[in-house]
Amino acid sequence: MNIIKALENRKSVRAFLNKVVEKETIEMILNIARHSPSGVNMQPWIVYAVSGKTKQEIETQIIKAFEAEIKPNMDYQYYPLEWNEPYKSRRKETGLLMYEILNIKKEDKEKQKEQWKANYRAFDAPTVLYFFIDNSLEIGSYIDYGMFLQSVMLSAMEFDIGTCTQAALAEYPDIVRNILNIDKNKKLLCGMALGYEDKNAPINGYRTKRSDISEFTFFYN
Repeated sequence: MNIIKALENRKSVRAFLNKVVEKETIEMILNIARHSPSGVNMQPWIVYAVSGKTKQEIETQIIKAFEAEIKPNMDYQYYPLEWNEPYKSRRKETGLLMYEILNIKKEDKEKQKEQWKANYRAFDAPTVLYFFIDNSLEIGSYIDYGMFLQSVMLSAMEFDIGTCTQAALAEYPDIVRNILNIDKNKKLLCGMALGYEDKNAPINGYRTKRSDISEFTFFYN
């Protein structure tokens, strides 16, 4: 696959076909992604590929906690506590565009709630990848992990597999750890929906804008 085209065409897929992703395909994707760089070759990634009854059990318990208004308790602070510009405007624009495509009105809180629960189902993808990191590792390893996640997403495209990396899937980490029997010295960073894209779903036409390089690049001689 052409690298430039892959980077330009990669997107977050939020509707999937009812089609299983075979274990062998997932193994091939991860086998490619494992070549990602990391400081002193630490390779901080720990991946759990979850599908079937186990996936259903996790999402059922998370949605139950959400409906009971149990506050999310991520293992780390993903978003800023105070939103400043330009990030505040970008966040707002992204949300409004998605609701527009889904025909969800600003005042329709019930539909918004149902859409948020779709996050916890990984948009009904057949497989979720949960990404963990050892508690002992520091910020540098989080940078390394970002490169690995990008590698997984781009590698998946080679097999016509769509992905959506989700912080929402890490909002209730204790539920995930308990079901997967993972000890507390591993932080849950995020999840990734993995499956075959439903190309007829309107939500998969949703594309966010990217800033021009003039807005974030500064050249000095």
